[in-house]
Amino acid sequence: MATPARAKRMPQEERRAAILEAAAQVFFEQGYAATSIDAIIERIGGSKRNIYNEFGNKEGLFTALVTESADTALAALSVERFPGRTLNEILLEFGRRLLAIYMSPALIGVYRSIMTEAQRFPELAKGFYDKGPGRASGRLAEVLEEAKARGEIRIDDCHRAADHLVGMLRDNLHLQVILGLRPPPSRAEAEAFVASAIGIFLHGIYGGNHRSAPKERAQ
Repeated sequence: MATPARAKRMPQEERRAAILEAAAQVFFEQGYAATSIDAIIERIGGSKRNIYNEFGNKEGLFTALVTESADTALAALSVERFPGRTLNEILLEFGRRLLAIYMSPALIGVYRSIMTEAQRFPELAKGFYDKGPGRASGRLAEVLEEAKARGEIRIDDCHRAADHLVGMLRDNLHLQVILGLRPPPSRAEAEAFVASAIGIFLHGIYGGNHRSAPKERAQ
């Protein structure tokens, strides 16, 4: 993390990123309610005015953390990146980005904080879901609808399928990291995990010769 002296000399874009990183750490350590702008200033330096001008208030800081994390993941689902790429390739890139965001120190801090504060700050929890997981699932559903219209996939409810995939990419691995039971996965582990989730999502786990079990005979 940047020291206060160095933070003052940062370009605006770097400084914004450093403020968000410091905010995520303080939210994680102290919880949302106990976190103050002063505590964040102690980590990064500068003045309250700069933070208020950039983010508005503490809730604005929290929202910016979630929104910018979602922006990074959703860049993989931008229309400009689709030409010449298969649905498998698109979903693999999305999965890699989403898992990297889930495992980033900033979002781990945000996630732990919102889980402890959701009952006290329901509007904050709703904003977290709408701007993060809900937004990712919604855009993914649009991508699946487009693939369905092209005849690439057959599925009844693309929104439900999108929720399933986002859940698969979060999985128990994310929970283990959130609980401190293991460190974030290595690059190789993450790649294997994403490939497995996307493979199961697109192709299922039944073998080609599988036959459904016969129905029970009526008594």
